[in-house]
Amino acid sequence: MKHTISLLVENNPGTLARIAGQLNGRGFNIDSIAVGHAEESGTTRITLVTHGDDTIIEQITKQLNKIVDVIKVTDLTDSNFVNRELALIKIHSLPEQRLEIMQIVDVFRGKIVDISPKSLTIEVTGIEAKIDALISMLRPFGIKEIARTGPVALKREYYESQERQS
Repeated sequence: MKHTISLLVENNPGTLARIAGQLNGRGFNIDSIAVGHAEESGTTRITLVTHGDDTIIEQITKQLNKIVDVIKVTDLTDSNFVNRELALIKIHSLPEQRLEIMQIVDVFRGKIVDISPKSLTIEVTGIEAKIDALISMLRPFGIKEIARTGPVALKREYYESQERQS
């Protein structure tokens, strides 16, 4: 089963390498990882996606908690959370195809961010399934390049406060 794990870590050199090394050294695979500054100065939020049964995920969580720079580890999988991914998709595009491509991109609430005589670059954000669907729709035009971030995620607070009131 796929798991989304959120980490809050100290922003120190080598922290990401230690996290990746710890998981790699134990034979755990990281499907995607996204890293960026967190809400407090000096901290970084890491969203990683991995897969495994409950025992494997428990082992991953324990290994991550052993790393000195890790402040907090949260498996978001069984909670309500928001996640988004960014993709840049460069496709072949002749002038006579542009209107059709623009309509497809508009349906997926994407944007054309670059244009050349023979290609378009599209930006889209959303859940993995949305991005996969757009890529499937664009594939017949000929995809030149794709760059995806992997998801970033945060736990929903509203649902948590509603559960406490019940």
